Amino acid sequence: MREYNDLKQAMKCAGTGLTLALAAVLSGCAHQQPEPDLAPAPSTPLPERAPPVVRENTVNQQLRADAPLRYVVKKGDTLWDIAGYYLRDPWYWPQLWYANPDIANPHLIYPGDVLILTRDADGNFQLRRAGTKVLSPRIRESSLESIVTIPMDAIRPFITGPRLVSAEELADAPYIVSFIDEHLVGGKGTVSYVRGVDNQGPADGRFSLVRDAGPYKDPDTGEIIGQQAVPVGEIQIIEPGPVAKAQITKSYREALVADRLLPLETEDLVRDFYPHAPERAVEGRIISVYDGVSAIGQYQVVTLSVGRNDGIERGHVLDIFEAGRVVLDPVKGGQVRLPELKSGELLVFKTDARVSFAVIMRAERAVHIDDFVRTPKRY
Repeated sequence: MREYNDLKQAMKCAGTGLTLALAAVLSGCAHQQPEPDLAPAPSTPLPERAPPVVRENTVNQQLRADAPLRYVVKKGDTLWDIAGYYLRDPWYWPQLWYANPDIANPHLIYPGDVLILTRDADGNFQLRRAGTKVLSPRIRESSLESIVTIPMDAIRPFITGPRLVSAEELADAPYIVSFIDEHLVGGKGTVSYVRGVDNQGPADGRFSLVRDAGPYKDPDTGEIIGQQAVPVGEIQIIEPGPVAKAQITKSYREALVADRLLPLETEDLVRDFYPHAPERAVEGRIISVYDGVSAIGQYQVVTLSVGRNDGIERGHVLDIFEAGRVVLDPVKGGQVRLPELKSGELLVFKTDARVSFAVIMRAERAVHIDDFVRTPKRY
């Protein structure tokens, strides 16, 4: 059960006290005797006052009024969920969370951890573990896993893809030439015949099974960035040879003849990051969505036109903007472009040199291909 602090009431009381103190000071000033007139001093220019320091939005401004003073982490929680209990914008998490240097990965949180909302020496809110040293991941039971940043079930099919590959890499990859018993499609457990393995690949013979979904194109220049390899499932070689025999071990969709085999990617990539905003301004576009739906919603995976070369890294949170529609002016005639609308937020979980892959975490309205993504505005 969460225990809430009433920040609004606390701020109200603090404001009342400040008003009374200020009234007392002004009253005292009103009873002071006026100073006698003095001869004017020689005119000397006053030193210029330094401009006030305008701080970016602090975590105190981001803190929710109903943020819990104490929270016990539950199995099934995600870091995004917990950040949302405390902050209006979860990507301010690094400013709120006290990263204990005594812990191997200070951002790991485990079920059963007790989180306490406190203040630092400067009066800024901080979220700490209650008893940090004893919670080191090095002494955890191996059966207890840390919470993940985003829902694993929402993105598990995408961990082994989609991915950006060159046309040459895809053309040279092993492929399914036929299914046993002349089946037209394959699923989990289906035995397949594969060409091009030739005793190459991992020792355990496991591959990701992908499908060529066409090129990724830069939405502004039309340049082809690479080929889109969409995950179909996983497949394992059971009898090597020029025409190898393989069995489909995982199926995300029906496998087809000519589907390609690529090296597996590890699922661990979703466990070692936390939500944060890019340090500099970044702008890109949504260039693809998994399964090709026209309207994109929460927890769907999209491909962005910016990647590692643009400074994008795992955990980056970006705002999504729908380009303003063009409408006819009913009075003066001609066309008018309407202002952009913020559509939601996404979280990058995988990067490539020129593209990145993200999951939609908030969708205030439908998200579309070609929508813009940008560094969140700092208020």
